[in-house]
Amino acid sequence: MTTWIIRTDEPGDGPRLAVKDAIDVAGLPTTAGCQAVAERAEPAAADAPVVASARAQGARIAGKTNLNELCVAADGVNPWAGTPVNPLDPSRVPGGSSSGSAVAVATGEADVAFGTDTSGSVRIPAACCGIAALKTTSGRVPLDGVYPLSPTLDVVGPLGRDVAAVVLGMSLIEPGFAPVPYEASMTIARLRVGPAFEIDPAIDAAVDDALRRLGPVTDVTSEHYHDAATANGLYVADEGWRQNGHLISDPPKMSGRIHRRLQTLHDVAAAGRLGWAAGVREAIRAELDAILARHAAIALPVLPVVAPEPGDDDHSDLLLTTLTGQINVAGLPAFALPVPLPGSHLPASVQLIGPAGGEERLCGIAAALETALA
Repeated sequence: MTTWIIRTDEPGDGPRLAVKDAIDVAGLPTTAGCQAVAERAEPAAADAPVVASARAQGARIAGKTNLNELCVAADGVNPWAGTPVNPLDPSRVPGGSSSGSAVAVATGEADVAFGTDTSGSVRIPAACCGIAALKTTSGRVPLDGVYPLSPTLDVVGPLGRDVAAVVLGMSLIEPGFAPVPYEASMTIARLRVGPAFEIDPAIDAAVDDALRRLGPVTDVTSEHYHDAATANGLYVADEGWRQNGHLISDPPKMSGRIHRRLQTLHDVAAAGRLGWAAGVREAIRAELDAILARHAAIALPVLPVVAPEPGDDDHSDLLLTTLTGQINVAGLPAFALPVPLPGSHLPASVQLIGPAGGEERLCGIAAALETALA
């Protein structure tokens, strides 16, 4: 039962909501997918506000879902709690860190799921499992009752099998949430990030083909996208070490990989480059805002490759965040939607980025693209 940390299956007629086990559910411990945290965890005294809102809209909690330990990896592999099975190909990783949330909706065990996203953690598993997900604008959704990795970057967002399920998830968080319909006059900016990002040409082509079915597309470039990836890592190192550094004395109670990664967070944080990262944060936000002043959305792949097979090295895991963490640094919303990848049993996934607070319009664009691809 590796999709779930705790299964509740609350009765009722409302939508079944899977909650990543980094988000408090009243009466249940929050483990962050890590034995070292689980052994210290007390049952949550109250629902996190996002869960309380969902309950108030009639949602019933299906359970708390699995994740990468401490949210500090992107492949979904968890030696302690088990690794959720990618329903498209069991030999491939499910993506993370919100792995169980993606698998729960992809397999129909939940109607909608909540995850957290610091460097891509709802978009990456959505892309790996062929479903949809929305990274929300920084600060739009309250983070109270959410296990922090990097409060500067962390957001909560919904995952669903399709755009309608993601919209349902947003309406559980914000009653009355409704997409703004796509208009044919809207243009999409296709972000080209260059060869340093190791994007499979077939994935780039699949995203281009999907976007052409929607309407006009204009190529744009970014001066700051590469630096913004580094800035993401610096924020995660500084804030993630402050949150989790005390656990480094418990190496038997976390996987060796995560223990090593905590030490790396310490080493990177000790270099003291947050001032530089803050400057990059301002620059990437200004750059993307300027593009979004002329276009309805910016588009590029979620992943540079299809879901990889599990590996012992960090390269394949870090490769998964190559194109996503920059949007957390910018603080903007981003929608992940599967698109066909000719010749592959696995899909590609397009990442649609919108202006701050523009989730309603992003969902409308994603719905139009989903219809065009049907």
